[in-house]
Amino acid sequence: MVDSPRPDADVVDAVLNALAEPTRRQLLDRLSAHGQATATTLADELPISRQAVVKHLTVLETAGLVGSVKVGREVRYSVRSEALDATARWMSSLAAAWDRRLAKIKRFAEAAERDPK
Repeated sequence: MVDSPRPDADVVDAVLNALAEPTRRQLLDRLSAHGQATATTLADELPISRQAVVKHLTVLETAGLVGSVKVGREVRYSVRSEALDATARWMSSLAAAWDRRLAKIKRFAEAAERDPK
């Protein structure tokens, strides 16, 4: 059986790719705590350079997980939830599909146990 493609497949793929890197997950955690922060502020909290932080933020922004706004000479980053919400919906539907499959297997096993013919 071939499943139909996910409606948000590109979004989900980009989010999962972005979140595969632990440093990017740390950046998201810090941005969630701060609400909004500059690359310099974030770099001060991590053992990587400001340039590395900017590269990671670019990946997160491309995936739709982070937004940026220029305020004077600074670029301030903040978490955006839409792409993460789409990924959570996909994961939830995947979990529900597995739950249905496992429930079906359980019913077959219980039926075989009651009637071992």
